Amino acid sequence: MTAPNELRLLPWSGPEGKPCYLSTDDSEGYMSRLADSVEAAQLGMAADLLEQASNKLDDQDTGPEDLRRLARELTGALQDVLRVATSRGDLLAVSDPHCP
Repeated sequence: MTAPNELRLLPWSGPEGKPCYLSTDDSEGYMSRLADSVEAAQLGMAADLLEQASNKLDDQDTGPEDLRRLARELTGALQDVLRVATSRGDLLAVSDPHCP
């Protein structure tokens, strides 16, 4: 089993929005692969949303409701991307102890 400082932050929340962590020595195990897949999907959706946002912001006919919806969707995507970045940063720090 992994040491406590080697837990992986998963790309989803548990009950009450609390973070979920994975403790395993198998980076190719089912849960690790599932987490990798979810992270990839979240990053892909964020990229698509960013492109949509650019188009909507360039469109003079975009109304306030559309902009509020866009802001909500961007906020959710940013939360997902931040969780992925945090998780991957933690994994890098564990794999390279010289990394600050």
